[in-house]
Amino acid sequence: MSLEVKVPAAGESITSANVARWHKQNGETVRKGEVLVTLETDKVSSELEAAADGVLTILVGEGEEVAIGTVIAKLEGGAVAQPAAAPSSSASAPDAPTPLPAAAAAPATGQVIDVKVPAAGESITSANVGRWHKGDGSAITKGEVLVTLETDKVSSELEAEASGTLQILVPEGNEVAIGTVVARITVGAAPAAATAAPAPAPVATPAPSTAAVVKSTPAPVPAAAPVEAPAPRTFELPAAPASSQPAAAPVSDGRTTRKKMSMMRRKIATHLVNAQQTAAILTTFNEADMSAVMDLRKAVQEDFLKKHGVKLGFMSFFVKAVVQALKDVPQVNGMIDGQDIIENHFYDIGVAIGTEKGLIVPVIRDADKKSFAQIEQDILDYAKKAKEGKIAIEDLQGGVFTISNGGTYGSLLSTPILNPPQSGILGMHTIQQRPMAVNNQVVIRPMMYLALSYDHRLVDGKEAVTFLIRIKEGIENPTRLLLEM
Repeated sequence: MSLEVKVPAAGESITSANVARWHKQNGETVRKGEVLVTLETDKVSSELEAAADGVLTILVGEGEEVAIGTVIAKLEGGAVAQPAAAPSSSASAPDAPTPLPAAAAAPATGQVIDVKVPAAGESITSANVGRWHKGDGSAITKGEVLVTLETDKVSSELEAEASGTLQILVPEGNEVAIGTVVARITVGAAPAAATAAPAPAPVATPAPSTAAVVKSTPAPVPAAAPVEAPAPRTFELPAAPASSQPAAAPVSDGRTTRKKMSMMRRKIATHLVNAQQTAAILTTFNEADMSAVMDLRKAVQEDFLKKHGVKLGFMSFFVKAVVQALKDVPQVNGMIDGQDIIENHFYDIGVAIGTEKGLIVPVIRDADKKSFAQIEQDILDYAKKAKEGKIAIEDLQGGVFTISNGGTYGSLLSTPILNPPQSGILGMHTIQQRPMAVNNQVVIRPMMYLALSYDHRLVDGKEAVTFLIRIKEGIENPTRLLLEM
């Protein structure tokens, strides 16, 4: 028995499609429900799945443009799929997507496990395949990191659920929907044909025979016995880009280079523009003499490190100073929600951390209840997770106020942008030795400019200035922070 794989109709205005990528090789045994090919039109892309089991004969090679209805492949022979309960044998097709066994049972040799993009929060609908840590066709071990996925907020790593051979379906740089199968693991040894190049035949002309038209589904269905080819039918291709479409490479003319903006950078851009458009942002400035904090750190640093295993940094002082200021000026610890004002009675403080891919703001929970050492440890842990790309979405949610330290990069003064829906953000800057008048004498002191941006819809100027002065007082007299004054 022979089934024809045709290019399906994709709307009245679409008359042709491009064979973008074959997911199976010429002469390979395939199972019902497996993705055979990705087709691209001038509007959308789609994946065609096998309507039955069989041996694939490719008639149209990759990159060829063909008319709707063209036969691009055939399924010959209709090999019968093994039942899920049957033990695997040497004759079993290694790529068969048999259902996963019970959680307690080990995967059987030859079984295929889908590697899907996991859910990453209600507001996240897609992810970018950032980097494959293993090559296509590589032997992998259970627990090994396969791929780094990037969303507009966080990055995460997916590990192998079993040992076997990796088949990559989505290359690096592609943006795919949550739940998309980006790879498959064939449990056991690598199939012999895994590295063989496909040998497509020349383009065939359309023929008015029965078509093995298949539809796009999120995952393969269990293998079944051969069936008669269904009657031709038309359907709209999904509007989302094909998961296997190659990522757009940077384009350069020697003078300029154009490249696709990362998901995180797009999110940051949207977030900042929205902040400017939805809040009345105003910034007030002051400066703090850092002498007391620097002297205290110098005096206790060795003992602090020995006792707590972490260094005493500047950030823990500012976190504590912000907490005290929020207690003294509670209007800043609120936010506008439509026609309502939300008053927060907790102190989860966001600390901005710069990464290679953009700025993230993990949150120190219940900062009012934590010691200086605990705050420093939280910051250190977040910095490590950010460097390794392991920040979780939960780490970034729920803050009531943000601290941004542009001084790390040498910034002398800036006007930070709010982190909606928060009503305030503190900008720290570089410490600079400057002449100051102290007791009618000019002395050189380590000074830091402080900037408080706030939502003027909720916070008045008097409250903002008072808030920033409270921070200044806490930094210049750190014993006040210990006494919560």
